[in-house]
Amino acid sequence: MSDTNKAVLSKANEAITRGDYEGFLACCTEETRWTFVGDRTLEGKDAVRRYMAEVYTEPPVFTVHCMIAEGDSLAAIGEITLKDADGNPTHHAYCDVWRFRDSKLAELQAYVVETGPAR
Repeated sequence: MSDTNKAVLSKANEAITRGDYEGFLACCTEETRWTFVGDRTLEGKDAVRRYMAEVYTEPPVFTVHCMIAEGDSLAAIGEITLKDADGNPTHHAYCDVWRFRDSKLAELQAYVVETGPAR
């Protein structure tokens, strides 16, 4: 199962980098739940879709350094660059902990720390 989950997340991440947010959402359950620890929680695909429209004004640029899988959980550790409200790139380190159900992304706990301007 861990290899399957890694393949699903890799496919979803590839969609994000192409700006194919619907392709990403196809990898999620309808009731997917995203918790950005210390910030907000999104409930369902429509909430995630709105979040992506707001935050991903351009497709993010990111690198996954490693994935660690156990059972129905998968942690991805990496770096991501996003544009802020003024269009300036900002760099972040992250650890996303995903829970899968039926080979789809069901729940996310995202630990994201801004590390400064993009390099």
